[in-house]
Amino acid sequence: MAPNIGLRQTMQLRQQLVMTQRLQQALKLLQVPTLELEQILRQELQGNPLLEEIEPEEELEEETIRENEIAAEDEKVREKEQDPQDEDRDWGDSWDEGFRSLANERGYDEEDELERPQKYIPSGQEDLGEQLQMAVPEGIERMIGEYIIGCLNEDGLLDCPLSEIAAYYEVDEEEVEAILKIVQGFDPAGVAARDLQECLILQLAARGLEDSDETHIINNHFDSLKNRKFNDIAREMKITPKEVQSIAQRIGELDPRPGLSPNAEGARAIVPDLEVVKVDDDGDEYAVYLNDSNLPRLRVSKAYENTSKGNEDAVKFIDERKRHAEWVIKTIEQRRRTMIRVMEAIVAEQREFFEKGAIALRPLTLQQVASTIGMHESTVSRVTRQKYVQTPRGVFSLKYFFSAGLDSNDGTEVAAKAVKIMIQEIIANENTSRPLSDKKIVDMLHEKGLKIARRTVAKYREQMGILSARMRKQF
Repeated sequence: MAPNIGLRQTMQLRQQLVMTQRLQQALKLLQVPTLELEQILRQELQGNPLLEEIEPEEELEEETIRENEIAAEDEKVREKEQDPQDEDRDWGDSWDEGFRSLANERGYDEEDELERPQKYIPSGQEDLGEQLQMAVPEGIERMIGEYIIGCLNEDGLLDCPLSEIAAYYEVDEEEVEAILKIVQGFDPAGVAARDLQECLILQLAARGLEDSDETHIINNHFDSLKNRKFNDIAREMKITPKEVQSIAQRIGELDPRPGLSPNAEGARAIVPDLEVVKVDDDGDEYAVYLNDSNLPRLRVSKAYENTSKGNEDAVKFIDERKRHAEWVIKTIEQRRRTMIRVMEAIVAEQREFFEKGAIALRPLTLQQVASTIGMHESTVSRVTRQKYVQTPRGVFSLKYFFSAGLDSNDGTEVAAKAVKIMIQEIIANENTSRPLSDKKIVDMLHEKGLKIARRTVAKYREQMGILSARMRKQF
């Protein structure tokens, strides 16, 4: 039978979520960090005449009026009830649901790290380019040097073969290599090396150690060094394995990635978006504040209220800009509320962390926080993305507080991050002449009541950059 081929019309009913442009913008404002949000709001101020920034003096005046009104209302309540009131008030009610800026409420002095302008530090390539200008005159040699610098990867190593550079500029490969030697003499030492071995040799040469044991081992026993076959190296050099290990430790002090020095991509200071503060030293209450003092405080401008109603285009334009201004202000306030709620939920779940440190972290998922605050998991994910919080124990990414859990013998779960710290502490206290195997670490964790597999210990150990037992052995 021939197939029934032809055009047909059918009707189908289905549900579909359509992301409007305004919704997309709201989600973007929710997930961007505070520094980026400031730039976005500055652009909105420039592009929308119906948006204006509230000056600090005006904001302080409005704040004072609001506080006086609240104080007057409280006085009326006290007079009516005629009951003695406790002087200590609930901090949650006192801080306008936590929406006010931490800097405005508590104040920062001029030396505060969060407020101090950051000094500009040139990127790694900019720094090398400046050194090149001083070392090589203008012309084909400098152009080759710039090409070499442009081909360095994030580790500071040269990925591009010299033959390719020579062919591009139609010069001999020896001429390119001569320029490469000049670049390899720049700071940081080891930059522009073609592999790890050459990188280490360059650093030793910069220290005047061309004829040292370190250079000999790297040149002649590099594979044995990487695999920590100290006995093989010791036999060839006619020294003890312990002496070889001491040499290897000195080599380990060199930088295998000179491109990752602090100026590799310019200075990037972390400015916390939130701060968690202990309310009092004796209690266990914590308050969450937003660190958004640099954000412009916005309001709808009243300058266009008396615009002539006869000019239809002008009225339409003003109405559109006014609605957008109101939407921006509402969205920013919603962002503040959401961030506060998410962080408060994290503090409630991870309270032990703030008292005892990372060892007390509990398993926590985005879904748990979402259920606690009555929001969607994707909203919590956006809030925690690229955000940092200042705590009494340091600055942490919000993602740091989320971790999978492992079962214990008493039926409770232990956070994976806490397990990593346990493993780290066990290895730190081991006998280095007889380092613990992964199986032995598993047994020790079992004694602590933790159910964990050997492959999980190996995975966590590798994630922390800890070598295997054979590679950790000390003579």
